[in-house]
Amino acid sequence: MMMLFQFLAMDPSSNDGQGSIFSLFFPLILIFVVFYFFIIRPQQKRQKDRQALLSALKKGDKVIAAGGLHATIVGIDEKTLLLQVAENVKLKCERSAVVTILKEAET
Repeated sequence: MMMLFQFLAMDPSSNDGQGSIFSLFFPLILIFVVFYFFIIRPQQKRQKDRQALLSALKKGDKVIAAGGLHATIVGIDEKTLLLQVAENVKLKCERSAVVTILKEAET
């Protein structure tokens, strides 16, 4: 690790141009790697998990929709869900409005 800091602290002009291109681009490459592992990769994982959650919805699941609405799924279309909030009270909402699945339907 100490050698890495010594390498970064070296003056690029002291090597008569040898290695100066690498020493110029090394910090940029390091920044990209850090961004990838700490920002881009976790975001892609969250998107994949969210897509899996939305595709796994089925009738009878108890869900929490956007705004804190607790309901049970009684109908599913390609992009919309029919949610039953209370007896004889049904709402139609977008699939993407579902935040969490509370209880899976018993088969």
